[in-house]
Amino acid sequence: MGLKNPYVFATSIQIIQAGMTLFTKAAINGGMKSSVFVFYRLLVGSVFLFLLSAIFERRSTTPLTFLIFFKISAVAFLSHTLTMNLYGIALLYTSASLAATATNCVPVTTFFFAVLLGREKVNVREIAGVAKLGGITICIVGGATLAFFNGPILKPPFALHSAQNQLQHHDSSTGSTKWIVGCFLSFLAVSSWGLAFVLQAGVLETYPSKLHFTSLQCLSSTVQSFLVAITVERDLSEWKLAWNVRLLAVLYCGFVVTGVSHYLQSWVIAMKGPVFLGMSTPLSPILTMIGSMFLFGENMNLGSIVGEIILVAGLYSVLWGQTHEQNLATKSSLPVQDEKTCVNAEDKEPKDAQASYLAK
Repeated sequence: MGLKNPYVFATSIQIIQAGMTLFTKAAINGGMKSSVFVFYRLLVGSVFLFLLSAIFERRSTTPLTFLIFFKISAVAFLSHTLTMNLYGIALLYTSASLAATATNCVPVTTFFFAVLLGREKVNVREIAGVAKLGGITICIVGGATLAFFNGPILKPPFALHSAQNQLQHHDSSTGSTKWIVGCFLSFLAVSSWGLAFVLQAGVLETYPSKLHFTSLQCLSSTVQSFLVAITVERDLSEWKLAWNVRLLAVLYCGFVVTGVSHYLQSWVIAMKGPVFLGMSTPLSPILTMIGSMFLFGENMNLGSIVGEIILVAGLYSVLWGQTHEQNLATKSSLPVQDEKTCVNAEDKEPKDAQASYLAK
């Protein structure tokens, strides 16, 4: 297993993302405004990433033009500023369970934009293409199962903290205007996230310095998020940090999530493409669900477990389709390489024989 294994990187990203969800939940439950939290985590991440850039990629030869910087800023707006703030607002209008379920739609939106922009091809006449489309369909079914099927409640055997609200149910506000707006904002957030994955792959082709790319992306999002936060929250008392869970959440999300996770994300996209990374996102809700049970004492229903299992099945269906296509492409190129090798060997043999004859 290599040091740059995309499967290890993708799994590590989802573990980090699960920790982010748990820390963010604790901070927001403590009264921290979501827009202020987004700004602080991006600020800490920017400082951390630029320190890493100064150490490891200070002699990078990749030129940074105005056009490339504009593209990086656009991707930063989609992947960080817009996605995080929309997601925070959606949490105010809907339940946490629906917001968590919305993240499972990222593979669908990523695949859609990848096909729309020509970065992913689907051939329904081949088994790999059928597996991809089937996997996306399975993911949709899994998301619907999470949203609409509850089932029996499964209580954790123990918990470090007791939750105030053991389980969130859909109430009469489900059909209200706020609920509809919250669902729409959640869909916009995951759509923006999926589009950012696809666009980031194109930018990395012209600007391959991944650490510099991640640093500039985070810096652009920090400036953008500050403008959003200062517009939404002008009470300076809401911006104060103390030695509590808010500061711990900011440091974790800034250093580990914004810094390490997004740098690994650049590697995964460059090695395996945006759809591969997007299809790994269902792993994070599974880990978050388990962590919420044992850390906060939240109950889990059978529908959540079934939905996550269906999502994982869809994940591996798409990954199998991609792997199958790559193997076919590799096998189809082998005869050409062997033919070239044979031609080179035939050209080389008379020269070697002539040299041996002259040596005699």
